[in-house]
Amino acid sequence: MLKNSITFIFIIFGTVSGLYSQTDSLLTNYANTINSDDLYKELKIIASKEFEGRETGKPGQKKAAQYIADNFKSNGLVAFNNEGYLQQFPAIVQNPFNVKFTVNGKNFELFKDFYFFPEFSDTTIHLDSILFVGYGINDSLYCDYSNKSICRNKVAIILSGEPIDKKKKSYLSKTEYMSAWTYNWKQKLTTAKAMGIQALLVADDEFDFKKDMIKQITKQKMILDIDDNNDINLPVFYISSQLANELLKNNRTYNKIKKARKKINSSGKSVSFITKSKIDIDVNIRGEKIQSENVIGYIEGSDLKDQILVISAHYDHLGKKDSVIYYGADDDGSGTSALLELAQAFSEAKKDGNGPRRSILFIAFAGEEKGLLGSKYYTRFPLFSLDSTVADLNIDMIGRIDTAHHGNPDYVYVIGSDKLSSDLHKINEEKNNTYTHLQLDYKYDDVNDPNHFYYRSDHYNFAKNNVPVIFYFNGVHADYHKPTDTIDKINFDKIEKISRLVFYTAWELANRDERIKVDSNKP
Repeated sequence: MLKNSITFIFIIFGTVSGLYSQTDSLLTNYANTINSDDLYKELKIIASKEFEGRETGKPGQKKAAQYIADNFKSNGLVAFNNEGYLQQFPAIVQNPFNVKFTVNGKNFELFKDFYFFPEFSDTTIHLDSILFVGYGINDSLYCDYSNKSICRNKVAIILSGEPIDKKKKSYLSKTEYMSAWTYNWKQKLTTAKAMGIQALLVADDEFDFKKDMIKQITKQKMILDIDDNNDINLPVFYISSQLANELLKNNRTYNKIKKARKKINSSGKSVSFITKSKIDIDVNIRGEKIQSENVIGYIEGSDLKDQILVISAHYDHLGKKDSVIYYGADDDGSGTSALLELAQAFSEAKKDGNGPRRSILFIAFAGEEKGLLGSKYYTRFPLFSLDSTVADLNIDMIGRIDTAHHGNPDYVYVIGSDKLSSDLHKINEEKNNTYTHLQLDYKYDDVNDPNHFYYRSDHYNFAKNNVPVIFYFNGVHADYHKPTDTIDKINFDKIEKISRLVFYTAWELANRDERIKVDSNKP
């Protein structure tokens, strides 16, 4: 009896092992259709002269959109409606011009002393005094607005961030992690608007670090042409410490912005005052309406088809400046080529009768370089309810090696994987341990990292809506946002391995019995 029972167990075990082996072999076969040769063929077209850098709203971007749509169609992906694969969205190009910023008779320069995002109406300000109101926070644990009556129709200076004690802990969160007052940029703006403040000047302690990057972004700023774009409409200027000091110089106690910050941080109590300084600001902004396009292909699931997995990348880049093309081979031609190969792999599985249980939406976003516009539009007007969207796997720049990993191409920065779902984080790690064996680097998950990459690609608009995300990224390099970001510098073996990791993770998300849980709430 014992001998027969053991034999039976071995038979069952062998049968189950065989089934798992067959499934694993099938999965690997589809993953292996994603290869460096095909990725090269795709990227050679996407990062070609013909597409002229794929700037949002320009002819090159529209050619690229049509190429991606044709690719989806040839691979058997379904168009999301009768209009085809292109989800059009309206935008306004805003060019700042005739910007004047004078304090006490001194002229200050845009991108040297201040910067702004042109998302407010034309503005003219002429005042003889200015209000300093701490960090601009109104919270039960710390408040800068105890005297609300003095705020109305004032221009106010506030400090970026929030007060921290000697141990570098926030007075609001009581930990080393900053609260939403630091990371939710709208919170301070909405509060200032409600207090009656006319315009806001943010003394940004990262101004020198940010100004060149912001200059690049705001050379030609776009906003979506939808009703909720200008929901605050408060003029906001981010200013250097030098400009802040000029504004405060007539106050005897706090004539330096550093003194005010130090006083608040040491005591945990607000400092507010009005100081005499003559400030003159004139900003005129004109807009041109354009249309751009997200490209969307759909693979319908089987028994769980009403649940949606999104796999995304942005295909736009910086375009053409005079005769110089910004090719964007890594940013984000690499992610776009990966997206096309992933769509092809899942399409092959579907044709073979091994399609996903959940539906998969492949989205190539435009407008990412203009402020995540394409993904903002999609999440504002989703094709499927965001409540039914299980996750977004976003791929942005995976073809180069940064200085921190010199000599080690087998890595990927994984950003945001456990911010909303511990399941998502575990699945990605398990698939990597089983199949791809990459070094998963979580450096940029640190909320105090000054690069704030979590907020800088299209996954963020899904995360804001409580959809779990992973952002796959290789870090910046010397050719980032330069014309020299070209195909000859791309490591295609690296794209292949990362793309396969995305495939294995997506396969699990699309086919597991239980939908991943939203159970995390990390800063």
